[in-house]
Amino acid sequence: MKFEWDENKRRANIRKHGVDFVDAASIFDGDVVVILDDRFEYGEARYIAFGLLRGKSIKVIVVAYTERGGNVRIISARKALKHEESFYFEQIAD
Repeated sequence: MKFEWDENKRRANIRKHGVDFVDAASIFDGDVVVILDDRFEYGEARYIAFGLLRGKSIKVIVVAYTERGGNVRIISARKALKHEESFYFEQIAD
C-alpha cells in the first residue's frame, strides 16, 4: 500500500492534532475499521479509518483519506474521541 499527502497539510496537521501522517499510515498495518465518509459531497469518495497508533503509548486514531491512482491519500489524522474509540473496539471484537 502506497501513501501520499500534501506536505503543507501534513505540517498543519502536526501543529493542530499532534499526529504526523507518516505515523498515521502505520495503522493500516493492523486492525482497521473503515467507513465511507458521506457527511458532505466531496467530489470524490472519502473514507474514515480507525486504527491503533503505537508509540510511547497506544492510542486509537482517526484517519480521513481518499484513494487516488492506487495510492492512499491521507487528508487528516487525529486522536479518536471516546465514542470513536469505543466504536473501534466494538467493531474489531466482532
